[in-house]
Amino acid sequence: MQLGQPLGSITQGSLTGGLEVRLHPDISVEDMRVGKFLVVQGMRSRFFCMLTDVALGIANQRIIANPPNWEDSFLREVLAGSGTYGTINLAPMLMFTPEAEERPTFTNGKSANREVPNGLKGLASFEPQTSTTMELLPVKTIPSHFSQVYEASEEDFRRVFGWEDDIHRKNFSIGKPLDMDVPVCIDLDRFVERSNGVFGKSGTGKSFLTRLLLAGIVRKNAGVNLIFDMHSEYGWQAVCEGKQYSTVKGLKQLFPDKVEVYTLDPASTKRRGVQNAQELYLSYDQIEVEDIRLCSRDLGLSEASLDNANILFAEFGKSWILQLINMTNEEIKTFCEEKRGHQGSITALQRKLLRMENLKYMRSACPQNYVNQILKTLEAGKNIVIEFGSQSDMLSYMLVTNMITRRIHQHYVAKAEKFLQSGNVADKPTQLVITIEEAHRFLDPAIVASTIFGTIAREMRKYFVTLLVVDQRPSGIDNEVMSQIGTRVTALLNDEKDIEAIFTGVSGGTALRSVLAKLDSKQQALILGHAVPMPVVVRTRPYDEQFYREIGDPIWEEKDDEEVFAAAELAKADLGF
Repeated sequence: MQLGQPLGSITQGSLTGGLEVRLHPDISVEDMRVGKFLVVQGMRSRFFCMLTDVALGIANQRIIANPPNWEDSFLREVLAGSGTYGTINLAPMLMFTPEAEERPTFTNGKSANREVPNGLKGLASFEPQTSTTMELLPVKTIPSHFSQVYEASEEDFRRVFGWEDDIHRKNFSIGKPLDMDVPVCIDLDRFVERSNGVFGKSGTGKSFLTRLLLAGIVRKNAGVNLIFDMHSEYGWQAVCEGKQYSTVKGLKQLFPDKVEVYTLDPASTKRRGVQNAQELYLSYDQIEVEDIRLCSRDLGLSEASLDNANILFAEFGKSWILQLINMTNEEIKTFCEEKRGHQGSITALQRKLLRMENLKYMRSACPQNYVNQILKTLEAGKNIVIEFGSQSDMLSYMLVTNMITRRIHQHYVAKAEKFLQSGNVADKPTQLVITIEEAHRFLDPAIVASTIFGTIAREMRKYFVTLLVVDQRPSGIDNEVMSQIGTRVTALLNDEKDIEAIFTGVSGGTALRSVLAKLDSKQQALILGHAVPMPVVVRTRPYDEQFYREIGDPIWEEKDDEEVFAAAELAKADLGF
């Protein structure tokens, strides 16, 4: 394997603390970037590492006591590499170790390569047969002193992250390394089998990252998506940030036969030109106390009011909200005397729930069961985007998301139990990914134990339902839930608590903290977890016309079949296929 020019030598380090590398004199420290992917060639193993820190070193304190004049380039060149030098810190992530196995075969007591042990003479010849394999392993040792450090090659990236056209895996390119034109892929089969997160502060492109991942899941048929689209960004089209106004295609435009759009605000959806959107309504008899408890902060409800809501539900069942809204003060008083309720709490609950009469999508009774309709669409293998339009306040978002998710989860639990009982592949539920924004509102430590989202996050893949949480404040998510997040795609974060939350439950997270804090504010992300073999910083894949072509947008296929085919063949040739 051609390794290229060495960048430096390992001088010291440890398995837990990382490796320190002294750069060679001809390597500029300014070419080293935090997050860079490097390899170390040891005596027996090849180590894949991430650059986590850059520093300057000196051989003698007298140099900084009397530094050379900046204009004295000759003296600076004399000191470079001997008196002054650059150092980098590496965090080893993976290693390849060639394993040679010798298998003796015996014929006549002789060997062409070595002397046969006395005890084996006369039995057979000892002829070693060597087979060499390369296996991707977690790092359990470190390279020796003065091992050389090299730039990672395309072959290294392919060995670690694979390629999109791998027929054995559902790989999807999420971006490219900071300094190379090589795709970095995530394994979508591994991605959808656990709950995942997209994090980053406001304006760093979380929605574009999420749309990219969702498009990959749809394109590769890795699962079906149920997307609660709070700001109407994933269904039909979305606005690009920038000086000039422009839009990008949503999932419905890219995959018209695979995506259905449901709307809680048909008027808003129609104004935005969304085609073939289906109206969605919910009724009061579908609301349970758990749904109200999740929205208690937005409704201003006390624990006493929630306790009395349970009393009402026990008495009236599914019609408890309609019964409460229509009760007079005298009827409330009589009810409290008979059922030992608290009149003040029930009156306050009635007053707060009257706000629901202003919600456009709420009905006393629905002409059809829209949740069952959504379930049938998902079971048919189609992806669903639920748009909120003008009903995008937190009360509506949390109420609707919880109501629908709870019923879908119940359905999937029943289907999973049937599959486990029968063992018939035909009964296996299709993997479902539920996307929620403002995730810390659903997964807050104070309420997570009693919400359906906390249950799904902790169950992982047990019932074939996982979450894709999108949030700018990961520190607001319960630590237990964060530790169960399989893959984390993280754009820039500045708050120390948020950065600390990202590495909850991650081994070696300390070394990656500086990497995350140094990301650019646009089109860069740190990816780590279950769907990638090792943490990696990428320039995220542009979501543009080229992307539309690559994923098979039908409009581009109709327009430029020959051009798209030629580009695909050229790409294959560049990759050596």
